[in-house]
Amino acid sequence: MQVIAFATATRPEWRWRIVDYAGEMIEESSTVFATISAAVGAGAERLQKMDVVDRSVRVNPYRRNAHLRSR
Repeated sequence: MQVIAFATATRPEWRWRIVDYAGEMIEESSTVFATISAAVGAGAERLQKMDVVDRSVRVNPYRRNAHLRSR
């Protein structure tokens, strides 16, 4: 799993988000942080406390799209 920090134009404060290797969001902070490093640090602490194993399967970006074609 990965910890990322993000901010949006409408909410410029930093927050952390934990995502698995398939790209799905696991948890997001409700607390805001002044710096990106503070957000990532708090997210890393939360990930360590969660103590979970990521068993997700990463989506293959090069998968054939035959299932999208009509026959």
